[in-house]
Amino acid sequence: MRKIIFIPMVAIFSIATTVISCKPSPKEQAAQEDLQEAKEDVKEARVELAEAKRQANAEEWQSFKNDMNAAIDKNDARIAELQEQIKNKGKEANTELKNKVEALKEKNEELKVKMASYKNDADSDWQEFKREFHHDTDELGKALKDLTVDNKQ
Repeated sequence: MRKIIFIPMVAIFSIATTVISCKPSPKEQAAQEDLQEAKEDVKEARVELAEAKRQANAEEWQSFKNDMNAAIDKNDARIAELQEQIKNKGKEANTELKNKVEALKEKNEELKVKMASYKNDADSDWQEFKREFHHDTDELGKALKDLTVDNKQ
């Protein structure tokens, strides 16, 4: 009879010990809650950082766009001046000079199209676009200045 009672009692005691030992302690529960809160805080911080970055890029993009459109307009005005000078010279005007002015005008139009077609989104490489566009605009400005410089001495 003792065996009949003893075996179930040992089994119940073993199961109870296992169940009690599997429960996390209050410290472990608090640590788990703190960990979960920290994970949520990290997620919120990432979202806020991404939003701040988008906002900064949008402001920088608008400023860049305004500056470059002003430079393109300045180039347009310079091209119009050159074309007027060529008209006033009449037949003396060099056809090579006319061709150069037309090529510069086309390049300026390409810059306008490039600026208008650029999408400032997460997939685009904003820094690369900005660097290339600055370079192209500077080169066009230099070409316009150099076009009227008289290198004959």
